[in-house]
Amino acid sequence: MSFSPYRPERLSPEESLARARRVLARLDERRSVREFSSDPVPRELIELAIKAASTAPSGAHMQPWTFVAISAPELKAKIREAAEAEEKESYERRMSEEWRQALAPLGTDWHKPYLEVVPWIVVLFAQRYAPLPDGSKRKHYYVTESCGIAAGMFIAALHEVGLATLTHTPSPMRFLSELLERPAHETPLILFPIGYPSPEAQVPDLARKPLDQISVWHE
Repeated sequence: MSFSPYRPERLSPEESLARARRVLARLDERRSVREFSSDPVPRELIELAIKAASTAPSGAHMQPWTFVAISAPELKAKIREAAEAEEKESYERRMSEEWRQALAPLGTDWHKPYLEVVPWIVVLFAQRYAPLPDGSKRKHYYVTESCGIAAGMFIAALHEVGLATLTHTPSPMRFLSELLERPAHETPLILFPIGYPSPEAQVPDLARKPLDQISVWHE
């Protein structure tokens, strides 16, 4: 592997603080949305968000992710049907009472109509290994961590261009591998419905934990 110089602009402390405050203010506006508009979203916006996500660091630079984007109405309908079947089973039989109580304030249930409303669904698949031409496998490292970072950057990129999403994880998610005809070395990790919030969209009035509850300092 070749190397090239890395000399990013060094900002003044004042400019760094100003930028940090702008980033925080922008990201603090982000919310998970379950009420979407059916208004179309240009494919290029999704492409650019995926490219932004792919700048994430990854174990040994293996980039162990595949983003599968779906806009076909018939396929979105099949995804909704399968996701609701799994979610119904989870809500009615798999979830513990403690889990259901934790979700109760959010008002969620197994119905997922937004999966057909949104113009785009993107499914993030984690590549556990890479198949090689000779039939052998190349192991990937820190796959979950790498894909988690990429997912966060994907969400931030969508928010930055005015799009809304939700991290939907119907469990189990094997149906996504089957419906999307993904190879055996890929495992579905997160389903992102993507679009503009509907004009009537509402989100829970949540408070985020303050800094002193999420950080520890040794100075």
